Amino acid sequence: MDAHRLARRLRAGLRGWGGVGAMAAVCVLALAFVLLLPRTQSSGAPDSAVQRLAHGTQARADTKCDNGVAPQDQSLSPSGGGGTDVVDKIKAREDRRLIVGVDTNSYRWGYLNPNNTSGALEGFDIDLVHQIAKDLLGDPNAVSFKAIPTNQRVPAIQSGEVDMVVRTMTINCARLKDVAFSAPYFRTGQQVLAPKTSKITGYDGSLAGKKVCSAEGSTALDSLRADKGGKIPASTDISTVVPNQLDCLVKLQLGEVDAVVTDGALAASQAAQDPTVELKGGLFTDEYYGVAMKRGSDDLVRQVNRTLQNYIKNGGWADSYARWLHPTMDQAGKKSTSATPPAAHYK
Repeated sequence: MDAHRLARRLRAGLRGWGGVGAMAAVCVLALAFVLLLPRTQSSGAPDSAVQRLAHGTQARADTKCDNGVAPQDQSLSPSGGGGTDVVDKIKAREDRRLIVGVDTNSYRWGYLNPNNTSGALEGFDIDLVHQIAKDLLGDPNAVSFKAIPTNQRVPAIQSGEVDMVVRTMTINCARLKDVAFSAPYFRTGQQVLAPKTSKITGYDGSLAGKKVCSAEGSTALDSLRADKGGKIPASTDISTVVPNQLDCLVKLQLGEVDAVVTDGALAASQAAQDPTVELKGGLFTDEYYGVAMKRGSDDLVRQVNRTLQNYIKNGGWADSYARWLHPTMDQAGKKSTSATPPAAHYK
């Protein structure tokens, strides 16, 4: 039985799933399908009482880099020419497709919906990929998706395995030394996810003696390492580190950890799936997602920034947000701070 037929049977058997456990099972198998197929398979935190932090009071990850400029403000302007020939090489491929690293198991960002009989990936990041492909190659479906774990995002770009990664990837100073980023396309921050019955109240002293999970290569892990013994107690156990952030949620459900630290935007979607967990406390960083590409790919970076500029201007970004993220991030009749696309400032 081929992977597509098996996926359809699996989806049919799981119609009406409601718990994240079922979603996790689907995601694990979906990831296997993507990796077993030829490597080119075509194709938030609520603004509630626990998250109402003013922009000026949020801690900011890498507020300024060595050059004195915020990391999210260091991309190239959409205008301007010359530079590399990366775009020409993409267009000249025999299989004229954009190769993009994505997540396949993050609900509403990049995931395989068990009720989607087409088998196509869905989510906010996936919509953006299709728009980039449309602008670059004239066909929104001229994409080869590759499932890339959190800890393999940078290596996949540097090795040339993918042209870009669109995978809830935070722009920061350390990563700017390894990859190039587009202008920011989403604003969020780190947040704590824990069982509703837990006495954990957020990223604070309530984590004393608690076991916390994060993903390797994530800004959440960077924060935990930097803050241990400071913003969080020295007794906090941060040794549980996994390749993918969804693995943390599974460990939380199994009782192997007490809490998860991840992007609030992702945590909000996970909390919406599983009624036994909730966001604890507010965002404790202020971060921006960007499209990551190989350093020196100036023409591709400018093209992506042109797409982002138009995508926001023509309402495509807002439409995608309304479809995928509004149900989990805008709560109690209030819009999340993430509901407004971040302004672009170029170097």
